[in-house]
Amino acid sequence: MTPAELSRTVARAVCRAVEEGALAVEVPEASSVRVERPRPGGTGDWATGIALRLAGPAGRPPREVAGVLGERIARAPGVERVEITGPGFLNVTLEGSAQQRLVEAVRAAGTGYGMPGGRPVDAAAEGAEPSGASVDRPDHSMSGRRPVDAAVGDASSVRLTQRVYPLPTPDDRAALWAEVLHRMGAEPDPAAKPHHPTPAPPGLVAQVGVDAARWAMLSAAAHDRPRTHDVLVQHERNPLYKVRYAHARARALTRGAGLLGFEAAAEEVVDAPVLTQAIADHPVVVADVARLRAPDRLARHLEATAEALLAFQHTVLPAGDEKPSAAHRSRLALAEAAGTVLAGGLSLLGISAPEHL
Repeated sequence: MTPAELSRTVARAVCRAVEEGALAVEVPEASSVRVERPRPGGTGDWATGIALRLAGPAGRPPREVAGVLGERIARAPGVERVEITGPGFLNVTLEGSAQQRLVEAVRAAGTGYGMPGGRPVDAAAEGAEPSGASVDRPDHSMSGRRPVDAAVGDASSVRLTQRVYPLPTPDDRAALWAEVLHRMGAEPDPAAKPHHPTPAPPGLVAQVGVDAARWAMLSAAAHDRPRTHDVLVQHERNPLYKVRYAHARARALTRGAGLLGFEAAAEEVVDAPVLTQAIADHPVVVADVARLRAPDRLARHLEATAEALLAFQHTVLPAGDEKPSAAHRSRLALAEAAGTVLAGGLSLLGISAPEHL
């Protein structure tokens, strides 16, 4: 059960309680019922404060409202138990292993995992390139040619000389943010001034390519200047390269497993709490990005997910004479789920996720 599905389950529980006369409140829209990871002192897989929100309109103590809703949520398919903590938080534990359910949810949704409506985003079809990005330009994507001023370093990486490219104008950035936020389901900002998109900054897009230009404009917070230095460095110190490289590594692990004769399967619980949490948090991050109108939060989440995957990848494939086992199949399933999160997150930003890098 995804966070969105659990929100609908909670909303249906409120509706049933109202229909049965157990509560006298207005039934909230499912989209307004927020679920999140339990805070310190909480239990289970997910928590919601809906009882605290409805206590005032119902004229009853929050814990009493929580009891009414909890017994109805607990009867929903896929829910193992519901506990009440603190002043009236509902803590929901889902059936089976949380990690295995998470991996299966990502595998079922594909790159639509965490997306508005659960559907993959076709950035190209939605015109994801900034205005003017279709003009002729050198191919400076990190999977293409290197600029002429590139300096080759050691065999494991390519280091580029540092350059600072022209900054985009506020209108360029505002137009791009509006496009990406719309894709994430954000409501239009009524306080925003009308603007007319101008051609994308020629110095930035023409010299670094669309993907790097988009990352530069989207990964910086609203109050920060876009980072336009080292945007083409093929090294993990470049956040965009790190994210795309981690995605490519996930795909390489799948290919390697195929050569060894096994496929991913979430059969066992894998000891990878940081990576598991990053995957689980993806839908919440996407929802927060739309709510707070802050695409930079998604960029930082993708970077954290990439770091966790790169630290975990070395445990996935058998080493030496080791034979593939359930542990390897389960680790591969978790790595593939992380790769799916990276690909889906990049697509929301309108950035490509190559399988080879």
